[in-house]
Amino acid sequence: MKALAVVAALTLLPLTALPASAASGIDWKPCATEYAPTLECANLRVSGGLSIALAKLPATDPARRIGSLLTNPGGPGGSGVTVLKYGGRGFALDKPEMAEARQRFDVIGFDPRGVGESTPAITCGPDLHDPAVSRFPRSRADYDRLLAHNRASGEECLKRTGPKLSSVDTWHAADDVEAIRGALGEPKVNWLGVSYGSELGAVYAEKYPNRIRTMVLDGAVDHSRPTRQAVLEEAVATESALKDFATWCTTSADCALRGKDVLAVYDALMRTPGGVPSKQLGRKVTAEEMAAGVYGSLILPAFWPDLAKAIDAATAGDADGLLPYSQLDPSYGAYRAIGCHDFGSPFTSYADMRAMQGLVKTLSPHGWRYSEFWDMASGCAGWPVPSAYLPRPQKVTGAAPILVVGGEHDPATPLVWAKGLARNIENSTLLVDAGYGHTGLLNSACVRTEEVKYLVSGVTPAPGTVCR
Repeated sequence: MKALAVVAALTLLPLTALPASAASGIDWKPCATEYAPTLECANLRVSGGLSIALAKLPATDPARRIGSLLTNPGGPGGSGVTVLKYGGRGFALDKPEMAEARQRFDVIGFDPRGVGESTPAITCGPDLHDPAVSRFPRSRADYDRLLAHNRASGEECLKRTGPKLSSVDTWHAADDVEAIRGALGEPKVNWLGVSYGSELGAVYAEKYPNRIRTMVLDGAVDHSRPTRQAVLEEAVATESALKDFATWCTTSADCALRGKDVLAVYDALMRTPGGVPSKQLGRKVTAEEMAAGVYGSLILPAFWPDLAKAIDAATAGDADGLLPYSQLDPSYGAYRAIGCHDFGSPFTSYADMRAMQGLVKTLSPHGWRYSEFWDMASGCAGWPVPSAYLPRPQKVTGAAPILVVGGEHDPATPLVWAKGLARNIENSTLLVDAGYGHTGLLNSACVRTEEVKYLVSGVTPAPGTVCR
């Protein structure tokens, strides 16, 4: 059946150059940046009165152009427009393995509904992240305070954003992808989605399976997994990544903590009474915030040398290298609002949340203070906007072969999620990255090579392929 599917796919895929469609309904305008001198930008009106911001890097070899490659850099809340303004480095487009993708595709970035330059943009108050409100309440009073904070924060987001905040879920966002495809004049979509981009891609495949030519879902999110289960699985993955970092430190000359018990140093840092001072913020940074900062560097091994220096500096009283940039960035509002639509909070009571805390601490005795799904689950408790797309069984049928990619040492999207997503997609192939870090695209030349070969040909790697 796999061989027949490959043959069928080859008969349907364009093997000769296709011109840019004259039927495009998008009014592209030059918007060059220092990093992207050929960049073009536009806005597209979609259903519901929303406007989606678009950016395009035209194919560098137009004579061999295959079509458009739609991309999503993750999040939720990630801006595909911003990534292309920086030359697509967030999609590894500066890597040599991606050269043929740049040559043969118009690379399209877009800001999903509510995100970035799309309008109306999700806008929240400055207190969405409050360091004084713990994500791990120790008492019923702490729990009530967390819920009250989340409720007030959500109400402020709704007040500033307007009623469209109720429809920024991924199920609706997939319809915008279809609108983009139609406006581009493309008969079928080529898709490169990483992290949350894999969730959006999978939803699009579920709703519009016959509109797919090729689709890469890297750093895969399995939306059929209950949030409670995802919290525990990601806690395991985050703990594993912290241990991988500690092991790297034992032998690497680039580790400022070499020769020390890294996990013991980390645990002692997390127990610093009152937190560690930050000159940038003008206050002390809490243990939960520092853990979030560590997580932000664990996801890319290229960041590990700087992470070691930052931990070393924090133990000496300077936490500037461990700031939770994701929580302090304005895009955190989109992350929270979309995440509460898509995953919500599984907690039914303080007792329930305390029990889950115990499980997380057992599974992740060093890294328990931060993982994305705990941040999501705790941050959505008490959120006032009803969830529109909570986890549920998912099945994709009737699509062209889809490539799912998962990493054995991914701290953000465990390999078990990629395996689950691949099972949910008929005629998909799972490519495993045996290396370290979040997504194969950003961390593995082998994965990039396999992804580009597939995007160009439509032929997935052989079943069981592992990039080492």
